[in-house]
Amino acid sequence: MEGGNQSVVSEFILWGLSRSENLQALLFVVFLILYLFIVSGNIVILVLITTDRHLHSPMYFLLANLSFVDMCLSSNTTPKMISDFLREVKTISFAGCMSQVFFSHCIGGGEMVLLVVMAYDRYVAICKPLHYFTIMNLKRCTGLVLISWTTGFIHGISYYVVVVQLPFCGPKEIDSFFCDMPLVIKLACMDYHDLNTLMNAECGVVAVTCFFLLLVSYTYILFTVCQSSKAGVSKALSTCSAHITVVMIFFLPCIFIYVWPLSITWLDKFLAVFYSVFTPLLNPAIYTLRNKEMKNAMKRFIGKFLGPKGNS
Repeated sequence: MEGGNQSVVSEFILWGLSRSENLQALLFVVFLILYLFIVSGNIVILVLITTDRHLHSPMYFLLANLSFVDMCLSSNTTPKMISDFLREVKTISFAGCMSQVFFSHCIGGGEMVLLVVMAYDRYVAICKPLHYFTIMNLKRCTGLVLISWTTGFIHGISYYVVVVQLPFCGPKEIDSFFCDMPLVIKLACMDYHDLNTLMNAECGVVAVTCFFLLLVSYTYILFTVCQSSKAGVSKALSTCSAHITVVMIFFLPCIFIYVWPLSITWLDKFLAVFYSVFTPLLNPAIYTLRNKEMKNAMKRFIGKFLGPKGNS
């Protein structure tokens, strides 16, 4: 449509999670508490890994990066959602909407690749323990993390370049709490079906490829240790179960939102909340509660600050 561009629509209206004032007040309190837990939990992991020399290893270097990515992923949409619970009319500027589209896919794509890198780290640690520190040296770990961020950036910018040029000229209401790419595309003054299919396919290539690599990696790890000893099986399950749990709770919502969308509004909202709020919330809990070294680091950290007071 001629003349239909971003200058015609300067802002979008978000419908949010609910239109009930009483429910919105409750959701404001709930999600504010959850977001504070997300930020504080991931900051605790970052501080522990940075300050405790016992955690200066490749696995925890990657875990620190995952915590940072999780904070960024949640902060892209959750603060806006929380503040909107207090507003009768929930609007977002065109620039703000486009930034949410970009960062959602940039951070999400980067985290997918980072989870593959973490799986590779566990493969080397369990299947090639004698060469672990030679293979997973700081230079290689840094390079792999940079690859994950580069992949995420390319993934995000490819979506941004397409969406920002769409002709928006009419409807501007989005039935969600943030600017989700499939919902934004539907507002364009054009036949969006082919474009939506193309975007889903592009997202599917990244998500399904990473998910397949993760399944192969962890299957090979478990198959390898099952042939060694019962102690090896126990150690592998203990080490990998947290990683596998994180992979499942991160990838399943992504796949059903972008790759094979179910087009059920309430379910899409639930999956979006799970993806942007509960996944970053669960990651710190999973890694700290199931990891003895993290628990010990927490005790040392607390003892370092509370110990002198207790002795006085």
